[in-house]
Amino acid sequence: MATPLNQSVADSALLTRSLPLGLLRTFIQSDLADEGFTPTLLAELKVLARVPGLLVACNYGGTLCDAEGISTETLPLGSAAIALRALAALPNTHAAVISGRSLRDLAAVSRLPAEVHLIGSHGAESDMAFAHSQDLATEATLHTVSTALTEAVGYQEGIWIERKPVAVSVHTRPASPEVVQVVTETAGEIARVHGLFFIVDGSVLDLSVVEPAKADALENLRSRLGASAALYAGDAYSDELAIATLRGPDLGLHVGPGETRASHRLRDPESFARVLALLFELRRAWLFGEDAVGLERHTMIGNGSSTALLTPDAKVCWMSHPLPDSGSLFAHILGGDAAGHFSVEPLKSSQVLGQRYVDSTMIVETRWADVTVTDYLEPAPDGITSLVRVLSGTGGAKIVFAPRPDYANAPFSMEARGDELHVVGTSDPIILFAPGVSFAITSDGLHATATASVNLQDGPVVLNLRCGDTEPALADPDGETGRRAGVALHSRRWVQDLELPSVKPSLVRRSALVLRALVHEPTGAVLAAPTTSLPEGIGGTRNWDYRYCWLRDGSMTVNALVDLGSTAEAAGFLSWLGRILEHAPGPEWLHPLYSVTGAPLSTEAVIDSLPGYAGSRPVRIGNAADHQVQLDVFGPVAELIHGVSSRNGALKDDHWDLLVQMAAAVLARWHEPDHGIWEARRPPRHHVYTKVMCWVTLDRALRTAARHGKAPDPSWEPTARTIREEVLREGWDDSAASYTVAYDSPDLDAAVLHIGLSGLLDVTDQRFLDTVTAVERELRVGPTVFRYRYDDGLPGLEGGFHICTTWLIEAYVAVGRIEEAWDLFDQLVNLFGPTGLLPEEYDPGTETHLGNHPQAYSHLGFIRCARILDRHKPEAKRPLGMSPKRG
Repeated sequence: MATPLNQSVADSALLTRSLPLGLLRTFIQSDLADEGFTPTLLAELKVLARVPGLLVACNYGGTLCDAEGISTETLPLGSAAIALRALAALPNTHAAVISGRSLRDLAAVSRLPAEVHLIGSHGAESDMAFAHSQDLATEATLHTVSTALTEAVGYQEGIWIERKPVAVSVHTRPASPEVVQVVTETAGEIARVHGLFFIVDGSVLDLSVVEPAKADALENLRSRLGASAALYAGDAYSDELAIATLRGPDLGLHVGPGETRASHRLRDPESFARVLALLFELRRAWLFGEDAVGLERHTMIGNGSSTALLTPDAKVCWMSHPLPDSGSLFAHILGGDAAGHFSVEPLKSSQVLGQRYVDSTMIVETRWADVTVTDYLEPAPDGITSLVRVLSGTGGAKIVFAPRPDYANAPFSMEARGDELHVVGTSDPIILFAPGVSFAITSDGLHATATASVNLQDGPVVLNLRCGDTEPALADPDGETGRRAGVALHSRRWVQDLELPSVKPSLVRRSALVLRALVHEPTGAVLAAPTTSLPEGIGGTRNWDYRYCWLRDGSMTVNALVDLGSTAEAAGFLSWLGRILEHAPGPEWLHPLYSVTGAPLSTEAVIDSLPGYAGSRPVRIGNAADHQVQLDVFGPVAELIHGVSSRNGALKDDHWDLLVQMAAAVLARWHEPDHGIWEARRPPRHHVYTKVMCWVTLDRALRTAARHGKAPDPSWEPTARTIREEVLREGWDDSAASYTVAYDSPDLDAAVLHIGLSGLLDVTDQRFLDTVTAVERELRVGPTVFRYRYDDGLPGLEGGFHICTTWLIEAYVAVGRIEEAWDLFDQLVNLFGPTGLLPEEYDPGTETHLGNHPQAYSHLGFIRCARILDRHKPEAKRPLGMSPKRG
């Protein structure tokens, strides 16, 4: 019967999830107190398990098996082999055995699969050809030495002599201590006479023509495999040479008795097998996100130019500098501690009691029993990021400042200069002002980490991280309270001017603040989200960079704020778009998205060193959608200009010019296929939503012209009529009994609800009623609505989109299904995170939140629904005497 040790390589995935997993847990749960397991070792294993790339290497005899044998029958412990193989099967994880045995013997005796790298002859032999590549002089020397050893000690009881490619070995394990002493002295003298290296590895004496090279072999493996940290375990002298090279987060283990430089000692190979099992469990759990914090539980802070994310326990887990799409300074959310974080926690372990926004602000408080952390980004000149963290309470707190610039790929050091911590080696100045705090700085050779403990009974501690400030002022902790009050006052004044609905006003207020924080005030651009690569499916590859300004998303975002009475953001966005058009060859050639500076995006790339949120790879930067054709983008811009001019009661000349250019773009290209709102990475099609938005562009241009006395282009009206007629004719599919994603396609798409929501088709038309029913039937699952179900050419699955849910709520209202609209709205409300934020998607099957966070689409859709439902309250929610309203 096949055993896990002899299964094929194709079974590696199963190995990490079924039988071996249970077997490993059995070992982990045994009594480890007397085997070398200490709290320190367990803590270091947890850190090691979370590095981006891990190498696990060890000796063979005495480490993977009980003793160095004299035949190929000395198999590794089954549990150790299973654990080592399971580790090698994990992503970004490598395993190796570096032994004194010849490579041929090592391969035969270990029976380990190809995923585990094997290196023989104390690190000198990495391929089978090595045994046949020795020159005649080496062969002659080894023959002479083998003969001399046989004559001198070969007759001794319990002694066995073995010829290797670059050494002659004397095995002494069965011999008596007296014999071993004599044989060791004799073999050492023979090695000296012939100029060979004499290596005592436990019960094996090696007379070698090459110096022990396990240290070099380990370094070569580390470099070739791109490992960011290594574990090395051994029991012999040659292993000590490798252990001596370990550094930073590396971990050295000595198995059995004897002197060692390793930081930890294990009792025997079985204990080491348990270490491997535990390391596998820890790394698998981390790589596959079993301990990942739910996306909706993360809280954003922002100041109009910078944003950052906090975990529920006040860890800064995401922040970029100087621009939203710049390299990260903290990327813990995508790679754990190794990717950078800024943490505060009580010295006395306790549970977080809560995290909340200070009312009507983007200031966040996280509270424990005796420690409170207050976080905010204060206003700063363009190009400067200023993060303020205030620690208060009656207890003590531990601070860990672990920046990792450029997605943890930029090496740096750190220096304490009085009350300041300076990050040294970066292109922009990065300084942590920490008056009265004394930090201890450690380094792993590439990155530095500063830790400190503070007693808050002496008063609050103010930490101010300033990035990009070439002329920083002296720290002023006493003035922090006043600065914070100013930040809060500015935010509250903005909120007070909003026209909030009576439906969920607190959540609408929070959503408005989120949208405002996604506006990049220095340029006027609007982020779709402040993050990259938070997955649309856990463990999947649908991980995209949303730190850019889509013309569609940006228009819809600021339009939601216009609906609440704030028009400044819309003015800034339209000015930003106007500047882009000044350098574009024509409005019809606008890209779907730009960086906040208005520049086209760089090529989409992958950050291989980050494992991704919950093991979801790859982590991408840039976005290839920049090069797509998305002809729907003109519609939301036209809708925005129409809305702003209606709100203001006047139409600015530059806004009219923009609207004319949007209409001109539609006239030029409306008849072409495109990639659509969902940016399918497939050949262009005639998408129904795109055609609807082309009609919206011309319709809103005509309405705006009529309202403000402007002369429309004579071709606008007939072209709008032509588009409408074509959409109604070509977009309908009889087999689906609905409007569908594209002409000549039966596939449904939630975006086609806009055929009625936009006004192109009367909402009482049976075709729209049938479309709403079809979307509900095929795309709605509980509290969420999926974009579509067809094959979009990308691997993996995704969740339902919150903005699609809000479109269906609007459609329910439009067709008079008010109770159902309220029911779905209430279900959506229940999906908000504890601080009132929503990511992009939701998986109803696993009840998991997905996608970049917080998502502008989700919050602007929620605001629209709350405003609409404010005018359509169901009977149970309507005050007495109020008559029902129809949509």
